[in-house]
Amino acid sequence: MENKLNRMKKIIAFAGSNSKKSINKQLVTYASELAENVEVEVLDLNDFDVPLFSVDLESEMGHPENAKRLVDKIKQVDGVMVSLAEHNGAYAAVFKNIFDWMSRIEQKTFQDKPMLLMATSPGGRGGASVIAIAKDRFPRHNANIVAEFSLPMFNTNFSEGKIIDKELNNELKNRVEQFKNAL
Repeated sequence: MENKLNRMKKIIAFAGSNSKKSINKQLVTYASELAENVEVEVLDLNDFDVPLFSVDLESEMGHPENAKRLVDKIKQVDGVMVSLAEHNGAYAAVFKNIFDWMSRIEQKTFQDKPMLLMATSPGGRGGASVIAIAKDRFPRHNANIVAEFSLPMFNTNFSEGKIIDKELNNELKNRVEQFKNAL
């Protein structure tokens, strides 16, 4: 029987965006690469397409398989890294929609798994509004937010797959280490 203490920890990382050029996916991918000695699966919400949530649709068809798959992914790992896109100060519609479906399948959506919560944006606030919303909402769905990181001015501070501002890069490394220690 596998010793749970000696097995490599597993995490999933994803962006709350369906943009093919998502800056949040770039950030979460980079952050996941900083997590050494951890098995990482970077997910793309485009692979978890679901219809627009409605209680009528839910009663007609039940829960979409893709929402069930994402809930199962969370159940099977030791931690979650998520970087949320901010649209008009809130979650991107694609994330809000799958989150709505997932919470109907499993109220404790995040399964008390350690979470590194992130956001970035082209502006100076770095997704601060969506992080605030998630910090209020996610714990109600059993998120264990152990660290958070906001990257302002993405186009200035991120290049060639990494954060180029030394201070911000060190801050992210510290947050990733906090996250890893909580696994």
